[in-house]
Amino acid sequence: MGDDLRLLAVHAHPDDEASKGASLVAMYRAQGIAATLVCCTGGEQGDILNPAMDRPEVRENLAAVRRSELDASVKIIGYDRLDLLGYRDSGMPDSEANADPANFANAPQNEAVERLVRIIRRDRPQVVITYGDDQGHYPHPDHLRVHDITLPAFHRAGDAGWEPQLGEPWQPLKLYYSMWSMGRIRAMHEKLLELGIESPFDAHWFDRTDQDGRITTRVNVGEYQHVRGEALRAHATQIDPESPFWFALSDDIQRQIYPWDDYILAESLVDTTIPEDDLFAGVAGR
Repeated sequence: MGDDLRLLAVHAHPDDEASKGASLVAMYRAQGIAATLVCCTGGEQGDILNPAMDRPEVRENLAAVRRSELDASVKIIGYDRLDLLGYRDSGMPDSEANADPANFANAPQNEAVERLVRIIRRDRPQVVITYGDDQGHYPHPDHLRVHDITLPAFHRAGDAGWEPQLGEPWQPLKLYYSMWSMGRIRAMHEKLLELGIESPFDAHWFDRTDQDGRITTRVNVGEYQHVRGEALRAHATQIDPESPFWFALSDDIQRQIYPWDDYILAESLVDTTIPEDDLFAGVAGR
């Protein structure tokens, strides 16, 4: 089924590939569809959120530890290719790290686009997944930058006249924005209350902009729900295995109440019918 099909996902930091789309990628890999992960930074500025990992030897070698965690997560999810775009974590706005000229947010945009185009032309994906155009709920500079470089890379990869030294042109067919829908948040919140468990979703979560009306594509990944949890746990510095945010509800319950991953189709060069239940709808006869 997956002959010659490939998706490519662009993420900001190690652990983003686990929290966003891990089950989806595992599902497509089971169908024989190849998958490339592009991780733009090393996550050097990430906080150690798991008390068990907050040790001197971990703090002193955080970049290497996070790379090891990323490798473990990639193996769990099933990505067959991992590319590091090679930039430092930008940190949050106004932090010391945010002024570092080597970070992702301060890199020349054209340089970063070129690096991504080279990967797209090499791997020839039909589907590219990136972050959305409205990230007001979490305006991390690196997440904003992922969006800003992926859109031009999507188009320039197929332009034979643009930087031909980066490889033979290849035009991806569909570009998606990943999202965490309000529908998912409400389903989890209501189930936690029903079970008598304190919900981590306070009013702040429900005050955020509801973009569910923009969802074009809802993919049932319930059979692979467990992959997300396993990949998250691989990021032991960033994910506390006792965290109620991630693990208060079991994989089985999460699969029952909201088995979908949600996406916004931002660009399509093929005919497809909205709403979709497959990111490859309209591609190669699917």
